[in-house]
This record gives sequence, C-alpha cells and structure tokens, in this order.
Amino acid sequence: MNLEEYLVDHADSRGLLNALRAVILGVGTVTEELSKSQLAFRAGRTFAIAWAPGQYLGERGAPLVLSLALPERDENPRWKEVVEPRAGVFMHHLELRAVDEIDDEVRAWITRAYVAAR
Repeated sequence: MNLEEYLVDHADSRGLLNALRAVILGVGTVTEELSKSQLAFRAGRTFAIAWAPGQYLGERGAPLVLSLALPERDENPRWKEVVEPRAGVFMHHLELRAVDEIDDEVRAWITRAYVAAR
C-alpha cells in the first residue's frame, strides 16, 4: 500500500490526514512509515502517529486520531487518553474531527514531540 491508497475510502479522514501531514512535515526533517493501519512520523524515533478509527469502527470513531509521544504527561482536557507505554514516554491521543482543530496548541504539541524524539 502507498500513501495515495491509504484511507482512499475515508474522505473525511483523508482530508484531515493531508492537513496534519503538512503541519508535521513542516517542523523539520521527518520520515514517514506507512502500515496498513497507521502513518508514523519519525525524527530519530517515532514521535507522532496518525490513524483512522473509522477503518475499524465505522461511523462510531473519530475520522482521525493523532498520537504524540511526549516526555511528560500533559493534563490538557483535549486529550482523549494519555498512557505511559514505557518509562518516560507518554502517548497522548487526540481525536480530530475538523481541520480547524489542528490549531496553534496542536502545532506546539507536535513541535514538542518532534524535539523530544531527536
């Protein structure tokens, strides 16, 4: 599968992913790794993952989820969930439903995750 084929049947998810990619790729040198279920962004290590719950949950899930690896827990109520998969790495999951939700706050979180991954 290539990036053009990913989410081809999920137009709302695809539009959000395109907007999100533009922001993430703009923070610095980033590589992308596409799998069947997600698009990972790396800068030394993975710092962001975009995935579409709708691929599996249909209309019940958000069109897109952004997962960011941060070195500390952020208590902002916008996060759907925050987990610590290993010591010192906190995965923050943000549901995205509209492009305008990719705002300055989200851009700052992406930048923090990018810097922490380098």
